[in-house]
Amino acid sequence: MHPFRTSLLFQNFNSITHPDQGPPRLAKLRSWIVDQGLNGFIIPRSDCHQGEYVAACDERLSWLTGFTGSAGFACVLHDKAGVFADSRYRLQVQDQVASTFTLVNWPEVKLDGWLKSNLTSKAIIGFDPWLHTVDQIETLETSLVDTNISLQPCQNAIDAIWTERPLPPEVLAWEHPLKFSGESSITKINKIASLIAGLGADLGVITLPDSICWLLNIRGADVARTPIVHCFAALSSNGKVTVFGDQKKLKILNLNSAVTLLGWGDFETYLAKFIGKIVVDAKSLPKAALYALEKGSSDILFKNTDLCAIEKACKNKIEINGAREAHIRDGAAMVSFLAWFDAADHSKLDEIQVVKSLESFRAESNLLHDISFDTISGSGPNGAIVHYRVTHETNRKLDSNSLLLIDSGAQYWDGTTDVTRTVPLGNPSLEMRQAFTRVLQGMIAISQIRFPKGLTGRDLDPLARAPLWMAGQDYDHGTGHGVGSFLSVHEGPQRISRMTDVDLQEGMIISNEPGYYREGSFGIRIENLLVVKQAPTMSNGDPRDMWSFETLTFVPINKKLIEIRMLTEPETLWLNSYHHMVRTKLAPYINSVTKDWLIKATSEI
Repeated sequence: MHPFRTSLLFQNFNSITHPDQGPPRLAKLRSWIVDQGLNGFIIPRSDCHQGEYVAACDERLSWLTGFTGSAGFACVLHDKAGVFADSRYRLQVQDQVASTFTLVNWPEVKLDGWLKSNLTSKAIIGFDPWLHTVDQIETLETSLVDTNISLQPCQNAIDAIWTERPLPPEVLAWEHPLKFSGESSITKINKIASLIAGLGADLGVITLPDSICWLLNIRGADVARTPIVHCFAALSSNGKVTVFGDQKKLKILNLNSAVTLLGWGDFETYLAKFIGKIVVDAKSLPKAALYALEKGSSDILFKNTDLCAIEKACKNKIEINGAREAHIRDGAAMVSFLAWFDAADHSKLDEIQVVKSLESFRAESNLLHDISFDTISGSGPNGAIVHYRVTHETNRKLDSNSLLLIDSGAQYWDGTTDVTRTVPLGNPSLEMRQAFTRVLQGMIAISQIRFPKGLTGRDLDPLARAPLWMAGQDYDHGTGHGVGSFLSVHEGPQRISRMTDVDLQEGMIISNEPGYYREGSFGIRIENLLVVKQAPTMSNGDPRDMWSFETLTFVPINKKLIEIRMLTEPETLWLNSYHHMVRTKLAPYINSVTKDWLIKATSEI
C-alpha cells in the first residue's frame, strides 16, 4: 500500500472568513451609504473581469459577509442586507454568514423584486460600474422603470471602508508555447479581426482575461487555480491589438509586433477618444467602459458573446491531443489514489487527509502546474453541499455506511482536468445505491448520445435527469460546463444546462456530471469530461451532420454502488466497454499493486 503523503502543494484548509466579521463591517458600510446620500449598495462577487476566481484584493463579498462561494452577490439597505445565492451555495451561506444578513434564494427571487419588496419610498441604490456588466445594469434598470427606485454609479463602497485591503497581484506573465496552444497568436488575432470586420466594426473590445490569454498565447498567476493575467484589450479590424494592464507583468513577454502595451489608466481614455464602429460584449463589458465609449463619438454594436468565446471553446487538434494526454496522466493519479484509498483504514481518515493524498498523487508526475479548483471532499452530509470546501472547522472523520464525494481537477500545461467520483464507506444503503445508479444512467445517456448539428446543451440536459425524474428526484445544478485548455475549468459559452442557447460544436470540451443530493445525509455525483466530435455515418441514417462525444476521462466508476438489476443491457455494455478502456489506457502508467486493483475495479459486471 502506498504510504500516506503529508506534503501539500496548493490547497489549504484555513477558514479565511468568519460570521462574526460581518456585523461590524455591515454597520460601517451602512454609515458610508448614509453619508453618500444613498439608500443601498450592491456588492457583487465578481471583479471587473467577471471571473470565477478573484484576487485577494477583489474578495469584497467575502470580506463583508463571510460568504466565500464563487457566485452570488449582496445588496445592503439601511435596514436589510440580503445575500443572494443559488442552490449550490445556500447551505454554505447559512454556515458562513451572520444572522444580520438574510439569505435570498436567487435566481428564484431576483434583485429587482427584492428591492421592490423592501423599499416603499423613493430610493437610490449605488453600484460600482466597473464590477457590473452593461447587461446586468441595463436589465435591472429596465425592471425598475416604473418604480421610485433608481441606480447610481459611484465609487466602490467596500474599497472605501476596507482599510487593510490587499495589493493587486504582481506575478509576471509568461508565454504559452505553440506546442501546447496549437495555433500562433497572430493567426488567432487575424481570425478575430476578420470576425470584427465581418460585423461591420472597426474595433472590438475584450475584457475577459482568459480570452485575451488565449488570443495572445500567454498565461499568468493573477488568481488561484486559473492561469490568467488581468488585462483588457482592444482589437482593430486590421489586426492591431492594444493591451491595457500592469505593464511590468507584460513587458517581459515576446509579443508579436501587432501588440501595443498600455497602462490600466489608458483604457477609459482610449475608448473615449476612438472614432468608429466598436463591437462589445454586453454580458462582460463593465458598465464603466460603456460610459467611456458614450463620451466619444463611436457607434456601438452590442453582442451577447465575447468575441473570442467560440473560437476558444472549439479546441484545435493540438489542444485536444493535449487534453487526452493530460487526462491519461490525471487518470493514472486518480487510480493510484483510489487504490490507496480502498486499502486504507477509513476510520482513521478525514476529509482533509483525502484532499492531501489526492493532490500528492497528482504531483508525482512533476507536471502539475496547479489544481484547477479546490478539491471537493465531502463525506456524509457534507457531500450534499454541492461546492463544499473542507476547512479545519468543517473537517469530518470518514464515517461508515455512507458516501464520500470527491470532485477535483488539475492544471497541466497541455490540458485542464475535472473529474468526480463517489465512493462507498462501509455498506451504503439501498437508497444510496439506487440513487447512484440513476445518476450513472443519466451520465451514460449523455456519454453515448448522437445528436444533430445545431442542438444546444439545453436540448441534452433532460437525458441526464430522466432516470431521476422517473423516481421523483432531481438535482439543482447544470449537467455540464465548458472546460478550457490550460485555462478556466469553468469555461463558456458551452454547457449542458437549461440556461444555455449556444450550439454545441466540434472541438468543444464539456463536463458530464449529473448528481443527487440528500440534505443532511449524502451527496452523489459522477463526472467525466467529453469533447464534441463528428459522429460516424450510419448506413440507414439521414444525410445530415451529427455530433457525438468522445470521452476524455478514464477513471473507474465504483461498482459497489451500482444496483446492476436497474441497468439496461446497453447501459451495461457501455459501462463494461468504458472500464475496458480505462484498464487498457492506464495500465502502462501505474505500478503493479495499483494495476492489480485496477483489474478488479474494471472487471465486467
